[in-house]
Amino acid sequence: MAARGGRVPGKIASLEITGTTLKVRAIEDLKAHYPLRLLLQIAELPRSTFYDHRNRLKRADRHAELKEAIGQAYADGRGSYGHQRVLAILLRQGWRVSKKTVLKLMRALGLQCPVRRRKRYNSFRGELGEAAENVLNRQFATEARHTKWATDVTEFRVGNAKVYLSPTLDLFDNRIVSATAGASPSVKMVTDGLRTAIDRLEPGEKPLVHSDQGFQYRHALWQNTLSEAGLTQSMSRKGTCLDNAAMEGFFSHLKEEWFRVQQPETLEDFHAGLAGYLQWWNTTRIQQRLG
Repeated sequence: MAARGGRVPGKIASLEITGTTLKVRAIEDLKAHYPLRLLLQIAELPRSTFYDHRNRLKRADRHAELKEAIGQAYADGRGSYGHQRVLAILLRQGWRVSKKTVLKLMRALGLQCPVRRRKRYNSFRGELGEAAENVLNRQFATEARHTKWATDVTEFRVGNAKVYLSPTLDLFDNRIVSATAGASPSVKMVTDGLRTAIDRLEPGEKPLVHSDQGFQYRHALWQNTLSEAGLTQSMSRKGTCLDNAAMEGFFSHLKEEWFRVQQPETLEDFHAGLAGYLQWWNTTRIQQRLG
């Protein structure tokens, strides 16, 4: 065997790496073909260290059950949960585990939370109609349901078609109060969604309704619907999307956690998937802000 003459075979040049565990695994793969003594020499690894690490690798995985629980929590979160939300689920289930351990094991399992990418639909079409004051003024927190609502329109491409979604978000618990979708971001579509949300109010509930300065919200139909219900209108400042950050955040989650994962190919698939996601969002998804 060429290795016994002292020349280092090309196949074991990979032993010139850092990390004891990696060296031990490489030696385990090669020792059936080359003398252990030579492999240890090339890897600059003491025999006792090799056997100690090999025994550790052969032991049963002490995190096996925890890994299974992490995988299930990640699956229940539709692949959208990062380590903090997975940790929250584990703690609810009675696990005593640190955030660092969950992060480490998720990386080992290849479980990653999708990175949200921002691509927003712009509904501003010039100075059409009358703009309202920014009454909300980024004060998103509220102590009760149906006191502050946010809304906006976003765009999806499904096959060769475009679909527009107009949801109404309750800033108290991030619940979607209503949602309408259609082939056009029309004033009628967004106003129909507003009327659906208004119909779900109890007597005496009169939320502030915040939006951007899109043409739909400057239109008389939208503004009259608010006025007739006794609701106060609020608008973001022009070109300042952070004034409606709560709505932007929802759209970002919606697209990364559902649309870019499922990639619906037909309008039927789109509407069915959207309904399922909104149900999950309202009833199951962890909201860290609410604990």
